[in-house]
Amino acid sequence: MSAIIIIYLAVIVLSIVSLWVVFQKAGQPGWGSIIPIYNVFLMLKIAQKPGWWLILYLVPLVNIVIGIIVSIEIARHFDKSDAFGVGLIFLPFIFYPLLAFGDAHYSGAA
Repeated sequence: MSAIIIIYLAVIVLSIVSLWVVFQKAGQPGWGSIIPIYNVFLMLKIAQKPGWWLILYLVPLVNIVIGIIVSIEIARHFDKSDAFGVGLIFLPFIFYPLLAFGDAHYSGAA
């Protein structure tokens, strides 16, 4: 049981650190990754989507579509494929570390 807890905590720490580095690569404050709601706003900025889309995250089912769009746009702005964006959606604990610690650079252009 304790091994499961250790693995769980390790995945959480890896996710936080990865998102922190991704934010820094995109020119956003890394600490923003640990602030709820603000981190979603920063992800919208990285994806170059309007800030008012944050409201759309509160609408059931619409939030799923917006999350997909934002993830794919983040991948595009890091010069990754749409398939990589799908990876960000379904396996974020694998693809965000790849984005953070790999050779990806934020281009700011889709």
